[in-house]
Amino acid sequence: MGKPGSHTIIQVALPVPLRRTFDYLPKPDTPVNLLQPGTRVKVPFGKRQLIGIIHGVIPHSSYGDDNLKTITGLLDEEAAFGDELVTLCQWAANYYHHPLGDVYAHALPTLLRNKDDSWEEVSTRWRLTQKGRLIGFDQMKRAKRQIHALEILREHPDGLHQPLLKGFEVEPATLRALQDKGLVEQHADRPPRQHWWQEHMLAESPLTLNEEQRHALQPIIANQGFRPFLLEGVTGSGKTEVYLQAIHHCLQQGKQALVLVPEIGLTPQTLHRFQHRFAVPVVSFHSHLSDRERLTSWRKARNGEVAIVLGTRSALFCPMENLGMIIVDEEHDLSYKQQEGFRYNARDLAIIRARLLDIPVVLGSATPTLESLHNARSGRYEHLTLNRRAGKAMPPHFRVLDIRQKALTHGMAPELLTDMEARLKAGRQVLVFINRRGYAPVLMCHDCGWFKECPHCDHRMTCHANPAHLHCHHCNHQLAIPRYCGNCKSTDLRPIGMGTERLEDNLTALFPKFPVIRIDRDTTGRKEAMSRHLERIHSGEPCILVGTQMLAKGHHFPKVTLVAVCDIDAGLFAADFRATEHTAQLLMQVAGRSGRGADQGTVILQTHQPAHPLLQTLLSEGYGAFATELTNERRLLGMPPYGYLALLRAESSDPRQAAQFLNQIEHWLQPQAQALNVEVWGPAPALMPKKARRYRFQLMLRAEQRPALQQLLKQAVKKVEQDAGHRLKWSVDVDPVTLD
Repeated sequence: MGKPGSHTIIQVALPVPLRRTFDYLPKPDTPVNLLQPGTRVKVPFGKRQLIGIIHGVIPHSSYGDDNLKTITGLLDEEAAFGDELVTLCQWAANYYHHPLGDVYAHALPTLLRNKDDSWEEVSTRWRLTQKGRLIGFDQMKRAKRQIHALEILREHPDGLHQPLLKGFEVEPATLRALQDKGLVEQHADRPPRQHWWQEHMLAESPLTLNEEQRHALQPIIANQGFRPFLLEGVTGSGKTEVYLQAIHHCLQQGKQALVLVPEIGLTPQTLHRFQHRFAVPVVSFHSHLSDRERLTSWRKARNGEVAIVLGTRSALFCPMENLGMIIVDEEHDLSYKQQEGFRYNARDLAIIRARLLDIPVVLGSATPTLESLHNARSGRYEHLTLNRRAGKAMPPHFRVLDIRQKALTHGMAPELLTDMEARLKAGRQVLVFINRRGYAPVLMCHDCGWFKECPHCDHRMTCHANPAHLHCHHCNHQLAIPRYCGNCKSTDLRPIGMGTERLEDNLTALFPKFPVIRIDRDTTGRKEAMSRHLERIHSGEPCILVGTQMLAKGHHFPKVTLVAVCDIDAGLFAADFRATEHTAQLLMQVAGRSGRGADQGTVILQTHQPAHPLLQTLLSEGYGAFATELTNERRLLGMPPYGYLALLRAESSDPRQAAQFLNQIEHWLQPQAQALNVEVWGPAPALMPKKARRYRFQLMLRAEQRPALQQLLKQAVKKVEQDAGHRLKWSVDVDPVTLD
């Protein structure tokens, strides 16, 4: 175990907005073998002390070895990240053109990112030194507390841990005083790592697979090495059972499994199902856990103490001792894409991580993205399909209600209300879907049409009733309900339109004998709130479920036999070119909550556009035909999956500054773009030009070849870094999922 020589320079990646590493000298007494990539260090940076990650060790610095600062300390005796995660973070930083230090910081649990404690679970044991064992109490004068501590420790020659000493009324201050006198010393104890492996891994027997499920499972468990699978199965077809049996096979090989789900709301019920199936340790990893709980899950995965990690997109970076399979459920979901800061896509990075480890990765969905379908149909992914529901469940029946010129009651057609009443009286459950939170989308003056816009965003404020206030869901700005119109001073202000809160009130009035359960971000914000709602729904009592897209994702409600979609028209005509795809996915996902039990379900769609061609294709021929038709449109436009996109965004409190800056970048980029056959569009205002007091503009880059786009982005980022001022905020979004 050698010491660092005069030619040992540490390259450290720091969580700062600079796309480079920083060179430091190690402490003279630091063993060289501890200077491994992926190890945390604390370093001086300007007037601050920052926690960074060792990126590499080099013999000389280009800045001159004599000009370097020395690290403050090495925080880990064992690297927090193994080679595979170091490589993944470096790949992600290069591909998404994001500072490497910030990528590493994102991959760490908050406590390891912000505190200089060891990531290992260490307990302090106090024991006597040779001097402490021999000293006479008469030499301690009147230090009664110190004498008491020495007496306790003499009765326990191997020492005691801090909690036990506190039980003997020995305080930390007393121990520190004895340590200063050289009478006691501390020892760091690391508990032995408990490996998860056990002979009997199942707590309950697996279900019997049907023929389609068996055909889907076989290539996954027979696969050797890296292979991406797209498991396309209609809702209720038993994809989760295929996952469970594939994971069981993985565990039998002594390897761990990582399962990603899109929403925190899905995690409790999925975790419950996994824990009931497997007798081995399973942990969850998501943002609703406390910082300490997340660190515990991270540590157990890192040490090989758990067999399965289940979590949302951030779980993708969990270090695992022997990862053997990755599953990405609902792979189409937008929440896999981080929309701020480090704008990565967890689904895409899951494929890269699987390739680095040479293991299989399964992407599952009833409504895959056009990109994933294209990869499957072109042979890049192996395409596995489940076309019928598991057991005796039948696919739902669709009914389109043309609500043009129709008298509606609280936004619902008479036929819909009649059907709802019949289902509830028969002891069934009804799900009413509307993708708008709050009481009403707008509070409007009936006399002049005025409505309150958010002062910080180009968006109207949503009206909430409980508690009563106006709320901007984009910047979180909140105001009291105004007493009079801001234009004509009229007091006749009325909520216009429908949100989940208003719909809940209206349905409670229409169906007073049946409970109405609302599920959206406002009712599930508190810990365990979602679990309590789901427990009530699964009790089977006839009730009405009202909610946003949180209800559309992966939930199994066997008593729901009617799904009502109040308004789908907005998604058919949105400005974003992906809006139609996202609307179809959401529609088919929410429709899939119907008829998952013994009774066939019905889905009623209210629309002013019953003849919309894509809607007709979706309902009459299914999602596959719809996707084919939409893919052909994308081919003509050169849009993904037949082209590659990136956005250069700039925002400023001064709209002219952001626009002028991107104009300069666009002018500088055009010659390089033409040489690389990359199109540069814009700059143009974002779909929401003003958000949180900042004006937003963007340049879109489109190429038919990914390497050309990456090469141009590399040049663009270098130029932007040089020219952007401190008042200008800018970002790069590679493979954007929305154009907002």
